[in-house]
Amino acid sequence: MSRISATERLALIRVKNRPTVNDYIPLIFDGFIEMHGDRHYGDDAAILGGIATFYSMPVTILAQVKGRDVEENKRTNFAMPHPEGYRKALRLAKQAEKFNRPVICLVDTPGAFCGIEAEERGQGEAIARNLMEFMTLKTPVISIVLGEGGSGGALALAVCDELAMLENALYSVISPRGFASILWKDPSREKEAAELMKITSEDLLNFGVCEKIISEPAGGAHNDCQLTADNISEYLFDAIKRLCRTDAETLLKNRYQKFRKIGMFTE
Repeated sequence: MSRISATERLALIRVKNRPTVNDYIPLIFDGFIEMHGDRHYGDDAAILGGIATFYSMPVTILAQVKGRDVEENKRTNFAMPHPEGYRKALRLAKQAEKFNRPVICLVDTPGAFCGIEAEERGQGEAIARNLMEFMTLKTPVISIVLGEGGSGGALALAVCDELAMLENALYSVISPRGFASILWKDPSREKEAAELMKITSEDLLNFGVCEKIISEPAGGAHNDCQLTADNISEYLFDAIKRLCRTDAETLLKNRYQKFRKIGMFTE
C-alpha cells in the first residue's frame, strides 16, 4: 500500500489517462447492455446504467462517467449527474431488485451538477430519494469509488452493503475545492483542504466508512488498467459470493447498522 498524501492522490485521480468506467466495464463484465432514460424527463450521460454478466451471473451496473477527452467530458457533463441520472439509476436498481440481480455501483464524480436547471428538476429530491430507496433495496448492493467520490453526488450511488475504494481514491462530504471555497473563501487552497479532510482510502477504512481498499499498480491505475481491473474483479467475486448467501432480512439489517455506526454523536 502506497503512503502518499491526499494532495498527491488528488493529482493522481485527475491524471488525464486514469481509467474510467468505459475502460473497466469491458475488462470486468461480459455482454454489457446499456439502458437509457428515467421514464420521466430524459437520459443523462453522466450516469451509465445497464445489465451484464459477471462470472455468468447477471448483475446491474450503475456508473458515473468521467470523460477521457474534452468532447466526452462535455457529453457527460464532467461526471456531474443531473436528477434524471439519479432517477435512471434508481429505476434500474428497482429492476435489479425485481429480478434478484446484485447491483454494482462505480462511483467517480466531483459532485452532483448544481446548475439552475438541475435544481428546477429536483436535484435534492432525486438524491434524497436514492438514499432512502437504496437503503431498503432487497438485493445486494456493492459500491466502489474509482477516483473522486464527492458529496451527495457520490453518496446517491454509495448507500450499499459494502463500500470499497481504489487505493488512490478520495471520498468526502464535499470536494476539497468546495471545502476551501466555503471555509476560506479561496478555492485555490484545495490542496491544503484535502490534507485536513481525512478523505483517503486509509482514512475511510479506519473510520469504518469503507470495508475494502483495492490495490492499484505503482504510480496509479493508469499505469496498468488491466491489473487494476483484475483487482476489482477479485474483490467483486468475493463480495458478491458472500452477500448473495445472506437472506434479504439480514442484508437490510446489516446495511442499516453499517450506516448507523458511522461517526460520533451524543443524545
